[in-house]
Amino acid sequence: MLLIDGHNDLPWALRTFDGPEPDLAAGAPTLHTDLPRLRAGGVGAQFWSVYVPCSFVGDAAVAAVVEQVERVYALADRYPADLRVVTTADEVEAAHADGWIGSLLGAEGGHSIGGSLQVLRALRRSGVRYMTLTHNLNTDWADSATDEPAHGGLSDFGRDVVAEMNRIGMIVDLSHVAATTMRAALDATRAPVLFTHSSARAVTDHPRNVPDDVLAALPANGGVCMITFVPRFVSRAVADWDARLADAMAAAGADHRDLRARDAFAATWYGPPPPGATLDDVVAHLDHAREVAGIDHLGIGGDYDGVAELPAGLEDVSGYPRLFAALSARGWSRADLEKLAGRNVLRVLRAVDDVSQP
Repeated sequence: MLLIDGHNDLPWALRTFDGPEPDLAAGAPTLHTDLPRLRAGGVGAQFWSVYVPCSFVGDAAVAAVVEQVERVYALADRYPADLRVVTTADEVEAAHADGWIGSLLGAEGGHSIGGSLQVLRALRRSGVRYMTLTHNLNTDWADSATDEPAHGGLSDFGRDVVAEMNRIGMIVDLSHVAATTMRAALDATRAPVLFTHSSARAVTDHPRNVPDDVLAALPANGGVCMITFVPRFVSRAVADWDARLADAMAAAGADHRDLRARDAFAATWYGPPPPGATLDDVVAHLDHAREVAGIDHLGIGGDYDGVAELPAGLEDVSGYPRLFAALSARGWSRADLEKLAGRNVLRVLRAVDDVSQP
């Protein structure tokens, strides 16, 4: 079975690591991700997020995303026995067959192109296969799920970005965007989309999750929702706790959308301790999304090293076999699990390349 995870923030975690960069081949217990645990988890290919925080704007954001792209290539150079940078479905399959973990790149946050289609094209030439249209704040051309609406989804330039992504063979990633942006992008795109790390809003009512009408639209588009493990997106109890944290941060003049600020505030907050999410919470989202969108439109995007905590049973990248065992016990067939693991994503990669006009 070829497992392709849609989103891992290891490159940014390494950029901000406190101390010397760890040896990923020897194991890195302070991270969620290292090479032994990727192997134990059966990960055959990984979309590494070349993430840029929203605090980086303009030229600084462009410089940072280029630096993050280079970081992924440097990781492949440092660990040549384990990692190979790949850009196509055929290359993913070939790398897996030869024993490598295929390393794909995805840009998280449309602000990283600095409003320039030329920068977008340069990212695609450098091997970046998807771009998340927003992160936690709006861009000048697309609305985020966690910001105040400004564009009614997409501006005219936002639709130009989607059209150009279709033309150059870059996947439109609709995680992080507002529901209006999801619908506008589905109307605008000629190619299948991905939600690289989102879950189902009907199960956990969080703005980062995907409403049922959007999930139901995926078969017509051919796209895939890659269910994430982020506790506040998969557990109602954690989402409620996080809403209280957001209120406390707002009262203190802090921005809950700033990931580092949120983690720092939570560490000193005198509110109730956070409840935990579980593997069963993730299974509930997968079962629901399968019912609404169908088995051909599901994948997995763990968001490892992008959050402080993960569900019990999925604490690091070695946990995927436990998730697949739980799904198998609920009656998911081997064919179902193969589609969830990677076949659906490979289909999207091929379809996006078929639509492109190099």
